[in-house]
Amino acid sequence: MDIDIISLFFSFYSAGSLLLAYLLIFLVANFIYDKKVSYDVKQEIVEKDNGAVAISLAGYLVAISIIFIAGVIGPSKGVLQDLFIIIQYSLLGIILLYVAHIVNDKLILNQFNNVKELVNDQNTGTGVVQAASYIASGLIIAGAIHGEGGGILTTITFFALGQLVLVIFSKIYDLITSFNLHDEIEDDNFSVGIAFSGTLIALGIILSKASAGNFISWQHNISVFVLNAVIAFILLPVFRVIIDKLIIVGNDLNIEIARDKNTGAGVLEFSATIGFAAVLFFVI
Repeated sequence: MDIDIISLFFSFYSAGSLLLAYLLIFLVANFIYDKKVSYDVKQEIVEKDNGAVAISLAGYLVAISIIFIAGVIGPSKGVLQDLFIIIQYSLLGIILLYVAHIVNDKLILNQFNNVKELVNDQNTGTGVVQAASYIASGLIIAGAIHGEGGGILTTITFFALGQLVLVIFSKIYDLITSFNLHDEIEDDNFSVGIAFSGTLIALGIILSKASAGNFISWQHNISVFVLNAVIAFILLPVFRVIIDKLIIVGNDLNIEIARDKNTGAGVLEFSATIGFAAVLFFVI
């Protein structure tokens, strides 16, 4: 009985410590986000009811939670050491998400001013793509954190490779669709934004699997990462064609989300693509 009470005490102690650590990381992440953007986040969301800024922030906070969870999962090395590792990687994640923010603005949505679209135009299409970029990056970071044998260097390396893949595939997506991705998003087309966001998150899911697991060697782990990226490059465009031909029968998906700005079609592509990536996560 005494042993059960002691075990219960340590369980609550461990859980309470993790929750306090999460709250600390959450507050730090939110503070840094406020400082790194060039606008007043609270004013935009509360006073101006700016949904675009709110969506972008929501994606960032989800990414922070994903990274924190990745630090929690795994064999325990003792409460204090676990907390140190979790906080260390969470803080690294916050820094890397700032880099991901720059990559999104300068290399993915690089043909217009993202701040103007978010603040002046309250463009939810831009907001949802930013949110997806954060989440995809968070998934990649989480994958790199999870597993034995790696460290800060491996996390940064696979994050960088992941950003490269996201940028390359954003160009591929623009090529395989009949519309101009940047023009549509700049034109406040939420349907295109949410559809493209699904692809970014899907890539994040697949690449999180590619960067996860025990670190064996640079050659082995990078080879696995590249192989998974190639699989994503092949299967995601194919699956988009399947959505177009077999689910939206008799209609063109590109026309629905671009010309008609059909939010339902955009959400369908978003959810179906993420679902497909989730299946690939457990299959490949």
